[in-house]
Formats: sequence, C-alpha cells, structure tokens
Amino acid sequence: MGLFDKIKKMFTKEEKEPRVEEKELEIKENLDDDEIEEVITKEENKKEENKVKEDVKIYEKGLTKSRENFVSKLINLTNKYNKITEDYFEELEEILIMADIGVNTVMDFMDRLRKRVKHENIEDTEYLKEVIVDELFIIYVNDEVIVNKINYSENKPTVILFVGVNGVGKTTTIAKLGDKLISEGKKVKMVAGDTFRAGATKQLEEWANRVGASFVGKEEGADPSSVIYDGLEEAVKDDTDVVLIDTAGRLQNKTNLMNELEKINRVIGKIIPDGPHETLLVIDATTGQNGISQATAFKEITNITGIVLTKLDGTAKGGIVLAIKEQVGIPVKYIGLGERKEDLQIFDIEKYIYGLFKDMM
Repeated sequence: MGLFDKIKKMFTKEEKEPRVEEKELEIKENLDDDEIEEVITKEENKKEENKVKEDVKIYEKGLTKSRENFVSKLINLTNKYNKITEDYFEELEEILIMADIGVNTVMDFMDRLRKRVKHENIEDTEYLKEVIVDELFIIYVNDEVIVNKINYSENKPTVILFVGVNGVGKTTTIAKLGDKLISEGKKVKMVAGDTFRAGATKQLEEWANRVGASFVGKEEGADPSSVIYDGLEEAVKDDTDVVLIDTAGRLQNKTNLMNELEKINRVIGKIIPDGPHETLLVIDATTGQNGISQATAFKEITNITGIVLTKLDGTAKGGIVLAIKEQVGIPVKYIGLGERKEDLQIFDIEKYIYGLFKDMM
C-alpha cells in the first residue's frame, strides 16, 4: 500500500454509529480486574482517537490556503493532460516551485518522478497524482527516523532556547508552547533573554502571567546572559520542569549574534551541564524562501535542533515545510496553523500530507 492509500484510510474512515454496550460504558461491581482494565483501555484509546481527529481538523483548516492553491492546480493539470508528456512534467515543475518547495528540491523530485514513471511504465495522470504524494513524503523522510518530539532531560529542568529574527512570532510561540506544557502538568518558567527589542521583556512577562508560567526578566538593555543565569538558578531551586528562553534576533549582524549565542550556551552549560536540550528556530512561513535563508544562516551560527514554522495558515505556499527539511536538513518540530493556542501543533508529516492533499482523497 502506498502512502496515499495509507493516509486516506487513516483519516477518511467512515463514522459508524456508536454501539452502546453496558459493559463498555459502566464499570459494574461484578466485573473482574481484567474486564475493568479492558474498559479503561478502550476509553483511553477512544480519547486518543478523538484527539487525533481534532488535530487533523486543525491541519485541514490551517492548510486551506495552500491546499486550494496547490491541489487545485494539480487537479487542473491532471484534467488538462490524458497522458504524461514532457509538457506535463514542465507544468508540474512550475506548480511545485510556485508552492515554495524550492528549486533544488523540485529538481531532485522531478528526477525521481521521471525515473519512477519510466520504471513502472505509468501513463495515467490520475494515478500519477497518488505517486506525487508518495514521492513528496519520501523526500521529507529520506529514510531517516524523523524526531518531532521535544528532547526532555532526565533531570530537571529541560532547557529550550528559542532563536529567530524579530517579527516571526517567537514570543507567542513560547507562550503557546508554555500553555501546552502547563496543561500537561509541567511547571514552566519563561526567561526574557531578548533584552534589546523594546517591549520584549514586558510582552513575555504578560504572556507568562496569562498562561500561568513563572517569569524572570530584567530591565531593557541588560546582559542577556545574566538574565538567563538568574532564570536557570531560580529554575533549579524551585524544581521547574521546563525553562523556555527567548533570545534577540539581530541576524543582520551575524558575528555579534554568534558571540551572544555562544555566551548564552556557555552560561546555560555552567548551571545545566547538558543544556540547552533544544534550540528551536522560529520561522515565519509567509516569508517563503527568505525563511529558508534564515534557517541556513542560523544553522551556521548555532546548533539548531528543530524548527517551529509559524503562520502556515497565512500562506498559500505550504510546500516550504518540505523545502526546509530538504535544503537545511533540520526537522520541523512544531507548526503554527492559526491564532489559537491549540493551533500550535506538533508537526506530523502524515497529517500535513493529508491536510495538503485532502481534496484529492
């Protein structure tokens, strides 16, 4: 079974009428331990299934612009050509580039697609749509184990450093992730390491108060490393689970930024020897190829462990997810699909592919 069929079956199952069974709905006094365990397991599985359905709906809604732009063109291309010709390939190439998948990624993709069409003797453009979905997935995964979860430390606290240029949504991303972690029962501290941008400290403090996280910050212009040092010392003392650290994003002066991040990493290492456990680069999806340039530049400056792609709902060019992984080699760990806190989602390639190609399934 190809990925297209697999995802189609995963997310397009027909809803069945719920069957009310007394034994599954109520734990009666006469149930033995094994039966009670069975009922509990079924309820937990049901909750997990409902959570997956909710997440899939968020992906569907958040990728509406990209889906309507990209898939409609793909469908029109299929309707235009009955057979796979060189003209078909050229138009497909243009559609993929316009979706912000990136020229280099598209060239590699087209080479793979041509070889597969020739090897499998594919002539039907309708079937080729499914092959395209499969190949886009393969490009992202690339025979790797994709790690999209946060690397939590065995010892408290886990330290997560956020980097990225100003205006990409770093502060709101920290707030949304903090809110998620708090809802999971974790004790969260936010540290305002961006002491250069006017109002950044105050903004993060307001978010911390709003979501119920503790906060450490100093006056504007203070040494970021000293703020972070104080924040981590406090985190160790008060048994904080996760520390979320904001940083300045002055990429225009890469040397200064590199020196600053190196100093921050040294300070973190003094208090938390194996920290930071994650360095997440926040990128605005609406900036397209400029976002990939930012990822390349930050990768040269510091060790990026994952990417948070914000405002993906605001662009019709959702292919940037594939381009970043292919061109920069860093996994996308979170995506922003709207303004609500629940719209910050752990990135799932299968849900993404479904959200993007839903209208073809």
